[in-house]
Amino acid sequence: MSGLMLLDTPSLYFRAFFGVPESVTADDGTPVNAVRGLIDMIARLVQDRSPDRLVCCMDADWRPAFRVAALPSYKAHRVADDGGDQTPDALAAQLPVIDEVLDAFGLARVGVPGYEADDVIGTLAVRGAADGPVDIVTGDRDLFQLVDDGTPRKGPVCVLYTARGIRNLQIMGEKEVAAKYGIPGRGYGDYATLRGDPSDGLPGVPGVGDKTAAALVTRFGTVEGILAALDAGTDEGFPAGARRRMEAARGYLAAAETVVRVVTDIDAPELAALDDRLPAGARDPERLVALADRWNLDGPVNRLLNALTR
Repeated sequence: MSGLMLLDTPSLYFRAFFGVPESVTADDGTPVNAVRGLIDMIARLVQDRSPDRLVCCMDADWRPAFRVAALPSYKAHRVADDGGDQTPDALAAQLPVIDEVLDAFGLARVGVPGYEADDVIGTLAVRGAADGPVDIVTGDRDLFQLVDDGTPRKGPVCVLYTARGIRNLQIMGEKEVAAKYGIPGRGYGDYATLRGDPSDGLPGVPGVGDKTAAALVTRFGTVEGILAALDAGTDEGFPAGARRRMEAARGYLAAAETVVRVVTDIDAPELAALDDRLPAGARDPERLVALADRWNLDGPVNRLLNALTR
């Protein structure tokens, strides 16, 4: 593969933190499991997929104000007593190290104030597809809404889904999403809006499960299409009882659309100035050596260097 690879970096470092034992530490006993795991994941991705360009997309705001204003329950269950998120202390301490290591390698790393990594990914995916194929690496199904089989004028956008691990990626395009959920390939956002997603504090429409959500998205295409059918006063295409449930959930549907839909048109200097070319080696070798020595990262650092120079 050549083209653009977009990493949902928070998804990957959380996976690394919980997948690699905390007994993996620096010489002073500080956990570095998330750092080591993330570097090894990137090395494997570069080795196996050979992207030309790669961006480590970050959360500048894990719970953006515009989403909370639309739906106050959005990620509310993840808010800590101090108002921040519930990132484990042992992981939070590793995040600055992750930033330093990525920068020493010269890997593009970007977040945009007021937006989540998902929105950065959405914007860069739409832009990047104009130049060729785009791979999105994530464990977050919300990003299935971005899949696109492409056209002669733009490349395909696929999600490399990490639920089974980096060595067993599930490649999700429009056909795979359609086969798994019984919906049009680009309809996952509307499907999730109807069905709900407790992990994000998204309640869904009461009484609407997977099958009804899939039937509605297949029939009407989008949440906007469902609302238009309600406005038209027709019962055609609504499963038994679904029209009444949709009518009762109008307020939720309008709010949830803002919450679920990934932003694809961020206009920010951080993205305009981004150099996403994959480096052929470390940008700052001396700094990288110092970081590897300080945090006991020699193995994963060398594996990523080998992948970059191969």
